[in-house]
Amino acid sequence: MRLKSTADRYGAMVIAIHWLTAALIILLLASGFRAADVTDAAAKAAILRAHVPIAIAVLALTLARVVWWWGFDRKPVAVGGSPHWQARSAQAVHLAFYVVILGMIASGIGMMALSGAASTIFGGSGALPDFWSYRPRFPHGIGARVLVALLILHAGAALYHQFVRRDGLIRRMWFGP
Repeated sequence: MRLKSTADRYGAMVIAIHWLTAALIILLLASGFRAADVTDAAAKAAILRAHVPIAIAVLALTLARVVWWWGFDRKPVAVGGSPHWQARSAQAVHLAFYVVILGMIASGIGMMALSGAASTIFGGSGALPDFWSYRPRFPHGIGARVLVALLILHAGAALYHQFVRRDGLIRRMWFGP
């Protein structure tokens, strides 16, 4: 498998970044929703000790993907036979992913900076703040729900292509021949 994309399939670099980012985002969503529901401060801090570094990894992967697309690779051509509105919808969903991911990371950083929670989470002493007292908490929560919706749309479209259209779209974004 080639490192760079070809006209009809994605390269190994983009595939690796895509699937690793997807897995980490699912972990982020699960840990974030869990942390929001936990009332025990020690348990919440333990969840956030995993949540924050995973978010940093997602930021690094997202930036690496953008740099890779801008400087080193080209995206494959759209799957043939798709209506124009589907191609535009796919572009909109992908752009929305970038905007929401970066917004989530920015709001997470904002919460940590404004609340001073990082020292409590990573230092292990003191009480955790009420994150709802800080403005970035609201967009962070909305962003998480939008991200879930985008994931459902994205996965649904991929499954539609795989099982209804049978056009091999998922194979383009997987390892192997």
